[in-house]
Amino acid sequence: MWGMEQLRQPAHPDITEAMIHDLVHGFYAKVRRHPVLGPIFDPVVGENWDSHLARMCDFWSSVMRMSGRYKGNPMAVHARLAAVRPEHFDDWLALFGETADEVCGPELAPLFLERARTIAASLKLGMFYRPAAKATGA
Repeated sequence: MWGMEQLRQPAHPDITEAMIHDLVHGFYAKVRRHPVLGPIFDPVVGENWDSHLARMCDFWSSVMRMSGRYKGNPMAVHARLAAVRPEHFDDWLALFGETADEVCGPELAPLFLERARTIAASLKLGMFYRPAAKATGA
């Protein structure tokens, strides 16, 4: 039977802070060069890439290592981004998966990508799923 202690275990003992750092920094370097995603991130992050990258390292450390370092509300942050469309998550996941493969290897990359897919699905639902709007034709 699963207790809370099993739910709070790191995704894998070989996932290190250095790996998370390399994944986050490599991924966002690609995002910044991407013809669609770059222009979405640039006006939002501006000159604050160092703090954004540090926050994203905290986020992924919390997700994959259960470090508890991330303190924030991803849904609230993303909900304010008017330029984001549902199809942008496909580009985001493709770049993330590519970078995870490069940095984490075949055993650990799928663990990161599984979490990324769950996060992307959650954000898409929270940002774009409006059943009441469809029902009223809005």
